[in-house]
Amino acid sequence: MTGYPRLIVNGDDFGISEETNEAIIRAFREGALTSCSLMVSGKAFEHAVQLARDNDRLSVGIHLVTVMGKSVLPHGEIPHLVDSEGNFPSNPTVCGLKYYFLPVARRELKKELEAQFEKFRSTGLKGTHIDSHLHMHVHPVIFKAAVELGERFGIRKMRVPRDDLRLSLQADPENRWEKIFGALVFRLLTRAMQKKLRAKGFCFAHRVYGHLMSGKINHHYVRSVLEALQSGKTSELYFHPSIHSDGSDLNSEDQRCFEEYKLLVGRQFLEWMEELEITRISYGEMDRWD
Repeated sequence: MTGYPRLIVNGDDFGISEETNEAIIRAFREGALTSCSLMVSGKAFEHAVQLARDNDRLSVGIHLVTVMGKSVLPHGEIPHLVDSEGNFPSNPTVCGLKYYFLPVARRELKKELEAQFEKFRSTGLKGTHIDSHLHMHVHPVIFKAAVELGERFGIRKMRVPRDDLRLSLQADPENRWEKIFGALVFRLLTRAMQKKLRAKGFCFAHRVYGHLMSGKINHHYVRSVLEALQSGKTSELYFHPSIHSDGSDLNSEDQRCFEEYKLLVGRQFLEWMEELEITRISYGEMDRWD
């Protein structure tokens, strides 16, 4: 079996809402999902933790929030990071520049990230991996802090979002130049991440699929990913599932997340994996870098 392709199927934003939590648990119990990433500042955090405890085979990592979400610490402790309600800015570029150039923001950021790790540890769950909202941990400042905290808290696996540009362009040629530019930036950042993670003895997947197809993951793309997986390598394909009753009046984002949920629990996904002899694993089972 070691020579077959291995695939981690991850659900992001565990804890952001009960709809997302339920979708992740159902996709784990009934479908293809093997792992998830917990947003400790999410409004449905406690609900997610209880579900994870009830499903102890589910691999759960920490989903760091440094943009477009809530902080763990109050505004008074990190006034340069969040507003009076504890909300991070929604613009990742603005956040990235602040974290890089403003020393006081970097100090507050480290405090906030440590608080997020501490809150995860307080759940008693065994953290299996580190990733982040909008992949902000590729930012050099956040990455450095995440590695240090991963070592301290005993979580030595990390998502390195190195996607396949060719595959995403074949599946969806829209926004071609935006995808090319994003892929080039991420290639430079993830190359540096891989080098440092290897030196620190961290594990990471060979490829991470989904970044360049955010909001547009469909059956055709999933089949293309499965056919592209390399023998003997571990890859990750991540989703943002959410469950809603049929007939609900959904906005475009909820509809997209609902479609991803249906894809995860559909029989076709598992049948394709069996047909292509792909070994489905979790982050908790990954024991090396690829």
